[in-house]
Amino acid sequence: MNPVPDAYLGVWQRTLLTTTAGEHDRDTRVYWLQTAHLFADLRIPWPAPQTPQQLALQAGFAGVTEVRGEECQWHRAIDLQPPRASRDIGRMHFQRPDYLLEDGLDGSYHEVWERLPDSLGRSDGRWLHAADGRQGCLLLAGDYFLFAASRTHPLPPGSSLGELLARGGHAAELLSFELSFGRHQHGAMPWSIELSSLPGRAGQTLLPAAIDPNHADLWHQPALFNTLGANPPVAGWQLGDCPAIACVQECLS
Repeated sequence: MNPVPDAYLGVWQRTLLTTTAGEHDRDTRVYWLQTAHLFADLRIPWPAPQTPQQLALQAGFAGVTEVRGEECQWHRAIDLQPPRASRDIGRMHFQRPDYLLEDGLDGSYHEVWERLPDSLGRSDGRWLHAADGRQGCLLLAGDYFLFAASRTHPLPPGSSLGELLARGGHAAELLSFELSFGRHQHGAMPWSIELSSLPGRAGQTLLPAAIDPNHADLWHQPALFNTLGANPPVAGWQLGDCPAIACVQECLS
């Protein structure tokens, strides 16, 4: 698969969502980190959710991005919410290099994205898997990172996490999907988490300070794979191949 155009690389913050259904949202904290192939997206309501029902309103996903002309499609390999039947495709227009407009193909929504200036430069990421069945990724863009880790078991069918909770689903398992976003800040506050889908995770560190994201052998440091995330796998994370688009579509169909 071809890499996305360089114009897409970095961290994009959504500053506006409007829909034909009347929604107007400037408050939800939304960040999309894009590398050459992999992406991750985190969406946390404001005020910060506290109860299980509020936490179930969060959204986030990760996978592979495909760009065809003005159309951008995000193939979700893992998702905090139950899998959606519709494809995630937007029509993109760069008004400026750091100011991107996204519109639904059916015209049902309009989003404004602004690129964070400190997200330019380094762009890297790896797909991960664990012996317990989890998948995830660690993505880097400039001074930012976004880590995603799926649940141990797939979600049962349902329209939303809220519905699954209402049906008596086990909250700890349903809400265990981790998406943690933050900055390395050139060593001043290494791997500092600013926003996470897991309560209490913001303000903590994703990885030990000794792990340098600029190190040439970053992806070969055992400490990275043994300590990554709020609940590292017992046997550690393993590097995996980038999910193939065909496999993502098959898994979610």
